[in-house]
Amino acid sequence: MGDRGLPRSWRHMNGYGSHTYLMGNEAGEKHWVKFHFHTEQGVENLTNEEAERIAGADSDYHRRDLFEAIERGEHPRWTLFIQAMPYDEAGDYRFNPFDLTKVWPHADYPLHEVGTFELNENPVNHFAQIEQAAFAPSNIVPGIGFSPDKMLLARVFSYADAHRARVGTNAHQLPVNRPLPEVEARANHLVFDGAMNYEVKAGPTYVPNSDGRGHSTHQGPVAEGWEADGTIVRQAYTLHAEDDDWTQAGMLVRDVFDDAQRDRFVETVAGALGGVRDDVLERAFVYWGNVDVEIGRRIEERVRGGAGDPIPGAADEEKSALREPLPESAHH
Repeated sequence: MGDRGLPRSWRHMNGYGSHTYLMGNEAGEKHWVKFHFHTEQGVENLTNEEAERIAGADSDYHRRDLFEAIERGEHPRWTLFIQAMPYDEAGDYRFNPFDLTKVWPHADYPLHEVGTFELNENPVNHFAQIEQAAFAPSNIVPGIGFSPDKMLLARVFSYADAHRARVGTNAHQLPVNRPLPEVEARANHLVFDGAMNYEVKAGPTYVPNSDGRGHSTHQGPVAEGWEADGTIVRQAYTLHAEDDDWTQAGMLVRDVFDDAQRDRFVETVAGALGGVRDDVLERAFVYWGNVDVEIGRRIEERVRGGAGDPIPGAADEEKSALREPLPESAHH
């Protein structure tokens, strides 16, 4: 609902892994990590009015903007950072570090620059190279593992499963989904056979996950190290001092947003609540009041018409906005 919910283009927005992963090195040191991709083009956003007009006039605006920028040689780049939390600090951190709805304050765990990510080639065939792409968090390399992040663990299963249903049993064999040859030569996915299999690949009929003594059969540096019922999980999912639903959201609107951003935020939320029946409205007002008392009050006043002008989304305002020409920025 804030400004960043309406990026001016895909090139002008950051990307976040959101989930918590586990990384380990050859020395056996383990850290919980979060991934951050910061745009080198700068963060730029649309207003509600610009977004409304563009959505009605050019539904392929974002996709075309990215394609044309790459075609011009203006390859968008993002700098990759990680936050790293030592393994043992997760248990008594002030909130659950595996909670997808929380961010780790940079004051606690600063960003460490890793490298850059660049998009420098456009697809030649949209269906073959885009529609059939099958990204999944279960596709990892030695050194990176998962965490007790419950949503991540659900996605580890469900994304790959969805691709098998959406694209096909052997979606990983399609050129767009194959790793680089030097990586593929060392791949150990043990997935073969089934419908549309075109690889002639010999493989074992059964491979255990462990050697029978609890030791992984995986070779090489690994990031595994926590057990589903182990201490780190029990500690994480026992309420910490700041495990609540409102503190970080309140800090965002009070301490991160400036006055103009707060104004636009109120307008956006109020506009979304226009026409909602009364019993749902009451719960919505309580919800936003829990985030921040002042923001909740302003949203309620705006929806109930206490601020004078009609809220965004009113019929006359919509018609007026659609009659206005697209901003110059929409054409570039």
